[in-house]
Amino acid sequence: MSRRLRIPPIPSSEITAESAYISRRAFMRSAALLATPLAAGVGSPLLAAEARSGMALRYADAAAGPAGFNTDEAQTPFEDVASYGNFYEFGTDKSDPARYAGQMTVDPWSVEVDGAVGKPGKLNLEDILAVFDLEERIYRLRCVEAWSMVVPWVGFPLGDLLQRFEPQSSARFVEFRTLYRREEMPGTRSFTSIIDWPYREGLRMDEAMHPLTLIAVGLYGRTLPNQNGAPLRLVVPWKYGFKSIKSIVKIRLLERQPATSWQSLAPREYGFYANVNPEVDHPRWSQRYERRLPSSLLRPNRVPTRMFNGYAEQVAGLYKGMDLSRLY
Repeated sequence: MSRRLRIPPIPSSEITAESAYISRRAFMRSAALLATPLAAGVGSPLLAAEARSGMALRYADAAAGPAGFNTDEAQTPFEDVASYGNFYEFGTDKSDPARYAGQMTVDPWSVEVDGAVGKPGKLNLEDILAVFDLEERIYRLRCVEAWSMVVPWVGFPLGDLLQRFEPQSSARFVEFRTLYRREEMPGTRSFTSIIDWPYREGLRMDEAMHPLTLIAVGLYGRTLPNQNGAPLRLVVPWKYGFKSIKSIVKIRLLERQPATSWQSLAPREYGFYANVNPEVDHPRWSQRYERRLPSSLLRPNRVPTRMFNGYAEQVAGLYKGMDLSRLY
């Protein structure tokens, strides 16, 4: 049984006057604190002490039971989650997001929702945080590059957000777009950049409305670091990590399948569905095993990859009758 609205201890100076409201500026200041120590480089001694000093979020504990909202697997240390990853807007090296994402301005922030909806519009971040009840979800995250993490996210179901805009019956797909700001994102200015910015991703409507699909605003109980997709990102735990788009500014409901960034670049390597599947290899490497972080050359933490990243019980029914080797 989950405990609703567990409140981690936070300084009284950070507590807002209204219990359901988190001020935008306090939220964004905390995000900046999370990013700043990492700008000096991965492994900074400031990371553990300072990066955790951002705003603590109010949320319900991860639910126990078969729903898939929780796992008893060892959680990846915060330092690894915050210092290793892909966010190509800031560079292609795994440490580039932690090094450069502090340049990204996240105040103010809003998300626009349009397309096949009855009530198109825009929500400011503070409105989102005031309206939706946050909860913790401890999910496995599997990268298409065959490394993985276990991350305690804080967020709310994407379906709850979409319902507020009254999806029309014709809506069959959802498209997402990441912030694109060249002056703050050195990766978008690189001569080696091959992505047609802004970064785009998409889901089928039933995938978007599935209870496991999460809009995350935090991890480890506190606001998202910039390099992890602040101030809000998508988390779809049964799909490869590139589907979990970061720093979302626009959501559009569509009648037809949208063109997504990686599928447009290399359709043989990155399919639209991108479901974790150990039986379908990437053209350049096997997907049967993954390297669970923390891992090193001398101590490789190699574990077998599971179908749908271990969430088959919850999501396999979405793909009944589909050829998952062709619709990968």
